[in-house]
Amino acid sequence: MSVFTTVCADDLKPFLARYSIGTLVDLKGIAAGVTNTNYFVTTTHGRYVLTLFETLAAAELPFYVNLLAHLAHHGIAVAAPIANLNDAYIDTLNGKPTLLVTCLPGAVVDNPNVAQCAQVGEMLAQMHRAGASYPGRMVNPRGPQWWMDTAAHVYQFMAPQDAQLLREQLAVQSRHRFDHLPLGVIHADLFRDNALMNGDAVGGFIDFYYACNDVLLYDVAITLNDWCVLPDGDIDAARARALLAAYQAVRPFTVEENAGWPIMLRAAAIRFWTSRLLDFHRPAAGEMTFAKDPGHFQRVLAHHVARNDFWL
Repeated sequence: MSVFTTVCADDLKPFLARYSIGTLVDLKGIAAGVTNTNYFVTTTHGRYVLTLFETLAAAELPFYVNLLAHLAHHGIAVAAPIANLNDAYIDTLNGKPTLLVTCLPGAVVDNPNVAQCAQVGEMLAQMHRAGASYPGRMVNPRGPQWWMDTAAHVYQFMAPQDAQLLREQLAVQSRHRFDHLPLGVIHADLFRDNALMNGDAVGGFIDFYYACNDVLLYDVAITLNDWCVLPDGDIDAARARALLAAYQAVRPFTVEENAGWPIMLRAAAIRFWTSRLLDFHRPAAGEMTFAKDPGHFQRVLAHHVARNDFWL
């Protein structure tokens, strides 16, 4: 669950007095996620989500929080931050930096359909367009150098043939440079559990705490690798085509992006294979860790290596 810091009604009432959103009606912990503490807060004005940040300091939050405000201002379906009476988005509760945001409609879907994948592709493209005017800058902390460094820590735990695949594919990535492709603000973690679907429509994108500036095509590949994946790690062609067609109806790929797409799909798989290997084999001491199967993205990568059809 994701309630690491307990908040009770008596804690919240003086906190809410610093806002213009009414008085407390109900407070309920949200049993989802693994990093921060989250609560549903219902007041006389409506329903909100309160996040207490367990690892990020207040000084590290402005890029992400201001990005949410920027995207919401441009009509992107994200949780809009609520400012307190001092006109600050970031506050403090029970010793932790906090953020209060609007509660979005919808729910996480485990098995998205073609229409839902298309809507996610369209909203992702709109998000990339809206992000073009965002002035904040954040280097991707989990880029190719991080993959290489992380792999060096986990090779010893891997079966020889698996380690060989990772070495070979990292070498492939090292021979490709993507700085010439369109850059901008990316979500970098738009998995199914980081979007709420309201029927076939996008209720909202959530959890922007891996957001950064990087190659837009990389964000598309990350999203497709999760939203269109099959249980065996292969990709469902109908969902993939729907997501890509809807994205490109808003922001068409350049010739260079089309050429780089097959390698970028592999890059997106490597990023999450390496992070899951690290979480599984070398979990951080003292953290509540929910290690996901590293083999899933190994299988995704293997299918991309063998693939001939990339749905463009």
